[in-house]
Amino acid sequence: MATSTSMDFWLPDELNAAAPAERRGIRRDHVKLLVLDRKSGEVSHDIFYNLEQYLSPGDVIVLNNSRTLPAILKAQDGTELRLARRIDSRTWDVLLVSDRVKQGDTFFFSNTLSATVTGDECDSPITRVMFSKEGTALLEELYALGEPVRYEYIQEPWGLEYYQTVFASKPGSVEMPSAGRAFSWQLLKRLQQKGVKIAYMQLHTGLSYFLDDKWEHSPEDNLEEYDIPVETMQEVQRAKEHGHKVIAVGTTVVRALETAAKTNALSGWTNLYITGDYQLQVADAIITGMHEPKASHLDMLCAFVAPNHLFNAYGLAIQERYLWHEFGDMNLIV
Repeated sequence: MATSTSMDFWLPDELNAAAPAERRGIRRDHVKLLVLDRKSGEVSHDIFYNLEQYLSPGDVIVLNNSRTLPAILKAQDGTELRLARRIDSRTWDVLLVSDRVKQGDTFFFSNTLSATVTGDECDSPITRVMFSKEGTALLEELYALGEPVRYEYIQEPWGLEYYQTVFASKPGSVEMPSAGRAFSWQLLKRLQQKGVKIAYMQLHTGLSYFLDDKWEHSPEDNLEEYDIPVETMQEVQRAKEHGHKVIAVGTTVVRALETAAKTNALSGWTNLYITGDYQLQVADAIITGMHEPKASHLDMLCAFVAPNHLFNAYGLAIQERYLWHEFGDMNLIV
């Protein structure tokens, strides 16, 4: 297993963003932006709406347009089911919050939707289930019955629309690909008017936390499905050939692009764990949120910038009262 940088720091509780920007009185594209220079480590502070000032004509921004599912279901007996990873049109790996689960158990969520445990018991919190519906019919049930995954720093049950990017189109993510949340259509239009190219791909995010710290897992344990359109990869290759930057929006995009470069496969599954000693082949810059202490995402960021520069930038972000997590502020490493 790859080693972790284990970047640790003290994050005050009040810097955990508990509400979306829109419910804090600002537009989603007006959150703070911390800009970190990859080479010098220099830090500047701005708002996200001014992103275009840090990019050049011909640069390509790659966005993950996976749409967030309402991934928590409550069974009629009170059992909670959290989707973890889609296997096929009716089969999912899930986290069942229950004292005892055995093969053959069936959980009923409504008169029309149930899920039966098909996997054997094992030393893991994840269980495989088969739903009574599949494909679009299953998605319709999930959207009717489910609610989005939220963590302890978010007390309010915000609606699913707050967990979507404006460009989300293909359902499949258990947790929001949150690095793209701050983009608005107005900002995307401004970037295009400047000559920045916008390209899309999908990586469907899995469940990252199993409600018990003993089950912390590495990205190597987390297989996620991705698909990169040929047109997107062509835009990326043109940018590279002409000396322009490829800006990945989120760790999910970095993971997908670098997997494609490594395997020559534009779609499939990835468990790529990128750390500080990884030689990035595609991504020149990253737009991402603020990541919690010791998070594996920090290991990936160290492939873009030296750990001491990153640590210093995070210290300044705390001083400047940046907000963390999916509803928080943004970081551009370029």
